[in-house]
Amino acid sequence: MSMHAVGDFDGDGIWEAAALSRSPDGLWLTVYKYSGWGWAETGRWRWPEVAVQSLYAVPAAVNGRSGHNLVLGWAAETGPSLSVMDWTTEGPAERVRYAVPAGGEDDRAYRAPALLPASVNTTSGQLWGYVDGGGKLRLPAVYDYAESFQSNGLAVVSKDGKNGIINTRGQFVVEPRFDSIGPFSEGRAVVSDSKGAYVIDEQGRRVTPPDKVYSYIQAYSEGRALFYLMGQGESTACGYLDREGGEAIPASFMEGTDFQNGKAVVKVKNGLYRLIGLKGEALTELPYAFVGPLSEGVMAYQAAEGGKYGFVNEQGAAVIAPAFTGAQPFQEGHAVVNTAEDYGANYGLINTSGKFTIPAGYADIRLLGQGRAALGKSIDPAKPYLGTRYAISDLNGNLYSNFQFLAVEDFNRGAASVQDAKNTFFIGPDGKRITRLPLVPGSGTLSLEGGLIRAQVDNRLSYLTPAGRVVWAQNTVIPLTLPYLVKELKYKPNKDYLVYYPQVEGITPPSVREQVNRRLAELSKVKPVPAAQQLESSYTGDFQVVFYRGRLLQLLLEGYDYPFGAAHGMPSRVYPPVDLGSGRFYVLKDLFKPESGYLKVLSAIVKKQIDSGAYPYVWPDNYKGISEDQLFYVTENDLHLLFTPYEIAPYAAGFPQFTVPFTDLDPILDKNGAFWRSFHP
Repeated sequence: MSMHAVGDFDGDGIWEAAALSRSPDGLWLTVYKYSGWGWAETGRWRWPEVAVQSLYAVPAAVNGRSGHNLVLGWAAETGPSLSVMDWTTEGPAERVRYAVPAGGEDDRAYRAPALLPASVNTTSGQLWGYVDGGGKLRLPAVYDYAESFQSNGLAVVSKDGKNGIINTRGQFVVEPRFDSIGPFSEGRAVVSDSKGAYVIDEQGRRVTPPDKVYSYIQAYSEGRALFYLMGQGESTACGYLDREGGEAIPASFMEGTDFQNGKAVVKVKNGLYRLIGLKGEALTELPYAFVGPLSEGVMAYQAAEGGKYGFVNEQGAAVIAPAFTGAQPFQEGHAVVNTAEDYGANYGLINTSGKFTIPAGYADIRLLGQGRAALGKSIDPAKPYLGTRYAISDLNGNLYSNFQFLAVEDFNRGAASVQDAKNTFFIGPDGKRITRLPLVPGSGTLSLEGGLIRAQVDNRLSYLTPAGRVVWAQNTVIPLTLPYLVKELKYKPNKDYLVYYPQVEGITPPSVREQVNRRLAELSKVKPVPAAQQLESSYTGDFQVVFYRGRLLQLLLEGYDYPFGAAHGMPSRVYPPVDLGSGRFYVLKDLFKPESGYLKVLSAIVKKQIDSGAYPYVWPDNYKGISEDQLFYVTENDLHLLFTPYEIAPYAAGFPQFTVPFTDLDPILDKNGAFWRSFHP
């Protein structure tokens, strides 16, 4: 194959020619420059082995230069896509990719990210970087967490416990200093720190005034962002910001919704709601106990507190009489309603006339878009908390599948991700599996990311081609110093029981290695679990290396047990320190000299830290000191002591952690002991 494009790619007024050709060692992009005497090669780059359909140049004025962009057309089973390449000093770099829908859909091109977040297991725990469409790591794995690049070419990343924003070159546009950063909407993002919430623009500049900090700000919609101010006690008031950060509508309401078509619903006081315009002007008074958000010209409402739900129009007149115990917003001319009493589930689907197009009788109904709904029936009607199985139907209840799916996502570009008891895959509007797209063993979701499939399955992220070839997956081997390494093994005997656990290679003799690995599997809760039986709770387990030095491997084994129907599950942690030389698992007392009174010393240090006020969420009266079996781990210079949820603090506090420098413990440390020498050789 051979194809070419001619244009002034570097903006110097002299044209270049780009030629894509195949040689025995692969596909190459070669660029030539016209010198006045002829064409001379200026660069050559290996190109991904994918189906390039076209190559051409288009005039562009980007990044402060005038010239041409190189545009490539790719063939993919999900449909064609276009790559727009910027010209850099190092050659062409993908600026953005657009996925073009197949015939029969709308004519918009879907912008697809040129870089995709990817996780890497390291000896410092799980870190995140970014890969390109070919699965090559383009931005190194240096972040605690990385989100997808947004349409403006920016991505939120986390580092050292704080959030910042990077561009596609990995440069920080906003240094990591925020507790949270929301997605950009209309060129604005909501950020928060210890003082509260405020708004920044795409350059990281603060938009809201320096003296204005809010309790909460919602993402922008139609040039307005709902904000809340915390008053005395539990009272709050809300209003709306404009894009310049000013208070376009002062905080004079109890509640509010996003603007849609220039209108929003606000709660003025108990028993009175109001439909307002973008300037806060009153459009319609709604004297009801409850009014929901505007959707397709109507709003769910309750005439009296505790009464049934119906729908009113924008003039406040009832268009569907109150007859339901629950009512969701309209989509595609239909709304999901509930008719069950006592907080039960008996869902149906109504049209704009209030007539049932799908009679009530389902444990759940979800509108999926493209004229389709997921109808749910309880796995065990006597125990509805055990979950739901879904079938696909149209909005009149005509079934396109059996009740076989355990989870269903919305339709996007003609495909919806579903999972059954064994696999995750795509279905079309006909309810049948799209066989030209991958089927991935395990439970999770798939999504279309330009020409790739993003698979978040069994708590692992990977990227696949439409044909099912994996171009990126998190590594399952963590190299240590030779001859040691840590392998990740997966144990999933039941759809509701999943454990990733470590096994160490390189320990000798083999009998010691087997003993170590057997103990690690036990601590990870690898145990007999019935395969086909419906469990009463789900369990997930995972691990990471938190520290490695010398002969000491410090692991973290995490678990989360969630009883179905409970408000939340219970997390667990174990930090086994393993000596790779001897196979010994150390305990806390092994760090200290015999008869050193280490528990008394540690207890006093932690109490002093609590009394300092640095841990305001801790219940001081619950702290009873450090115990022999205290949860702990070590790093090179510090001892870290932890408490389990509810032990000395609320559940939301997680595992309260106290760090004690070894310099504060020097008199009682056993520096000739095996534990200390294992990581201070």
